[in-house]
Amino acid sequence: MNILITGGTGFVGTHLTKALHENGHHTYILTRSPENKQNDEITTFIGYDHDSKDLPHIHAVINLAGESLFGYWTKSKKQSILESRIKITQALIDMIKQMDDKPDVFISGSAVGFFGNSEDKIFTEATTAAGSDFLAEVALEWEAVAQQAEDQLGIRTVFLRFGVILGEEGAYPLMRLPVKLFTGGKIGTGEQWLSWIHINDVVSLIQFCMNHQTIEGPVNATAPHPMRNKDFMRIVATIMHRPYWLPVPSGMIHLLIGEMGQLITKGQFVLPKKAQDNGFQFHYPRLNEAIKALEE
Repeated sequence: MNILITGGTGFVGTHLTKALHENGHHTYILTRSPENKQNDEITTFIGYDHDSKDLPHIHAVINLAGESLFGYWTKSKKQSILESRIKITQALIDMIKQMDDKPDVFISGSAVGFFGNSEDKIFTEATTAAGSDFLAEVALEWEAVAQQAEDQLGIRTVFLRFGVILGEEGAYPLMRLPVKLFTGGKIGTGEQWLSWIHINDVVSLIQFCMNHQTIEGPVNATAPHPMRNKDFMRIVATIMHRPYWLPVPSGMIHLLIGEMGQLITKGQFVLPKKAQDNGFQFHYPRLNEAIKALEE
């Protein structure tokens, strides 16, 4: 199949394209500077101004692009986080509109931040009310733009609401750093929920959604066993053979990285009900297995 991807050179995108190539698919990577990339027999880099009529039939479009959440959330940074997702998604929709032969499915990234933060609620795809904080606003607007693919073009559309993705990049290296330096412990109260997922399961779930025509709408990309921060950090310390003893106050986190600190001082308990109901099998359903795989 021919798969069109934004964010194909990022953390998730790199893992995904590798898996797609191994499964015999050709990837078309949308990038701002295709002239600086090298095409080959399994990958073609194209710009956002590329004439979509020149493309072969695209079976699936996967939207993973957007400004990184990491960094101090100044007013301009928050604006870039939101606008990058909106503009890129809209550009994709506009490109699809020009295609004579429309894709079979549009898979667009989102985040569990859609639900807002809570220490006692359980969130599934059946939860329709969005939270009221910045990340919830971003996810809500992001999904609304992507929804055009279904509402206006009749394309099966999936919103993958990613939890904290565990891998060699992203949040995990930062979370494990205090443990590695022998200063690991809970962050803040430690009671905040962490809805996590191993990078390999992210890649598998994207392909699962791509291939299962009954799946549409929001899909929670999280493992079936969320952990409280205190338990998450204890497991990481145990597997790394490091002490678990020095808590990090929430105030220190916010002093160092500002509002972005809510990514680790707050959380939500999210279950992947739709994925499991449709028969998806996690490679790493439990944190011990996921951390061991990362630390091998």
